[in-house]
Amino acid sequence: MAETNPGPRSEYQGRLDRWRAASARLGREHIALGNARLALAILAALITWVALGRRLASPLWLAAPAATFAMLAVLHERVLRSRRCADRAAAFYARGLARLEGNWAGAGSSGERFDDPHHPYAEDLDLFGKGSLFELLSTARLRIGEETLARWLLEPAPVDEVHARHAAIDELRPRLDLREHLALLGEDLRSAIEPALLARWAEQPLVLDSRGLRIAALVLAALAVAGATVWAVLGVPEFFFVVAVVEVVVALRLRSRVRKVIGAVGEPAYGLELLAGVLAWFEREPFQTPRLAGLRERLKVEGVPASHRIHRLNRLMELLASADHVVMRVLGPPLLYREQLAFAIEAWRKKSGPLVRRWLEAVGELEALCALASYAYEHPADPFPEFASDGPCLEGEGLAHPLLPESRAVRNDVRLSAELQVLVVSGSNMSGKSTLLRTVGVNAVLAMAGAPVRARRLRLAPLAVGASIRTLDSLQGGTSRFYTEITRIHSLMELTKGELPLLFLLDELLQGTNSHDRRIGAEAVARSLAARGAIGLLTTHDLALAHIADVLAPHAANVHFEDHLEDGKITFDYLLRPGVVRKSNALELMRSVGLEV
Repeated sequence: MAETNPGPRSEYQGRLDRWRAASARLGREHIALGNARLALAILAALITWVALGRRLASPLWLAAPAATFAMLAVLHERVLRSRRCADRAAAFYARGLARLEGNWAGAGSSGERFDDPHHPYAEDLDLFGKGSLFELLSTARLRIGEETLARWLLEPAPVDEVHARHAAIDELRPRLDLREHLALLGEDLRSAIEPALLARWAEQPLVLDSRGLRIAALVLAALAVAGATVWAVLGVPEFFFVVAVVEVVVALRLRSRVRKVIGAVGEPAYGLELLAGVLAWFEREPFQTPRLAGLRERLKVEGVPASHRIHRLNRLMELLASADHVVMRVLGPPLLYREQLAFAIEAWRKKSGPLVRRWLEAVGELEALCALASYAYEHPADPFPEFASDGPCLEGEGLAHPLLPESRAVRNDVRLSAELQVLVVSGSNMSGKSTLLRTVGVNAVLAMAGAPVRARRLRLAPLAVGASIRTLDSLQGGTSRFYTEITRIHSLMELTKGELPLLFLLDELLQGTNSHDRRIGAEAVARSLAARGAIGLLTTHDLALAHIADVLAPHAANVHFEDHLEDGKITFDYLLRPGVVRKSNALELMRSVGLEV
């Protein structure tokens, strides 16, 4: 059922207030129950003293406070559990409000493990790390959800896949209750559910796969029960002892394999038990869009939901835990109890193990879609992009950077096509050139990941993104900034050989060399990229490079940012204008920090 949306800020604040009130109420109940349990303990001690020390009452008087204490202990645990849930929900909405207010950096999952310095745009566009795009987007509770979202940001999807994600995100956008429930599942999900471990355990070769041995173990257990019955009724123990000897031989033969099965199942079974809680919620959701309905069906096999299959393994683990009970230590060996359970675990793995990776992939995609749906819910003005099929193009109206708060973001229009392939962006230091490159790049990444974009409108063809914005020298690698930059440019040239046209973003092109070589080299790079059908932007504060637009005309144009000196202070409006910038602020900046120029 669709939920009404009075606005993300007011909805988050209302739910936050309700959960905080619930937590406060439960906190008072916690204190009251603690005091009641303490009073009962004191009363029990007094009754014990009166009954046993003074012998003035029967010890049976202890029954009532003991029973009441046990009942209060159960109730107290429920209150504590409910309070933990209330605190988690309150934290979920507090994080949502922090995102809306621009105070989210450093509070979420940074995704640093996904960063790759050799990726064509990950570091340049701040996809991962503190205050990154990933941290803004990711609300995933599971590692597989984070991995899926990271992969979507790193790999552009085909247009039909993007459209399928749009429909799914639209359906998930208003389902705040679903995202709240996932938040209530707790932080232990991320650390306990290790996708690689679960898939490896589920898919490794079977250790106990002999149908004959399993049947023999069942028969021997039945014969042991029959022998014990004969011994108890007729007083004839021989048959039981003969069966017991055979069982010892079988148990010794299977001992190493049984230990291997039982030793390996504990951690994966616990992870799957937690996963079942997530699966059960998704299985109950009445999804309508083809992508979501298809994912839900992937969680079923032969009509049996994945959570039900995992519950069967959980029951086996409960039985395995009972093997340490004092009664089972006596009854277990004649029943070949641990051996039977090891066979059952392997049978489960044989039937359901090949499905675990499919379950994980489906849940990972659902979590990634929920993360993008949460972003879409929190930014209702951000539209989905339109995709063109008429050659390389990117037409953005009112583009802004999603990591900047709306109050600080300055929107600009950018248009690139087969007719106008290159924009040469000039401007003084700090005027907004690098931010413009990142704005264009991040919105292109969002578009091809299936997410809404920070723009009034964005129309683009499917593109491969490549950037050289944050190139530095490497002491460990023994490379200069210039060598690092030309290596990256070479990799971008290689991208032009792919199926998708390249969107290149080059900041202060070839800054690490002399002006003569820089002019010739920059012109050659721009000419080569344009000849290969690429589109993009290159920035410079060296006005000598502005001639590139004249050389490549009419397929290139100059645009610029300006600054203004007001009352001795340099100000910027960050608005993109046509033409070449006519002044530099370097000397003014030097004077502003106290240098004599």
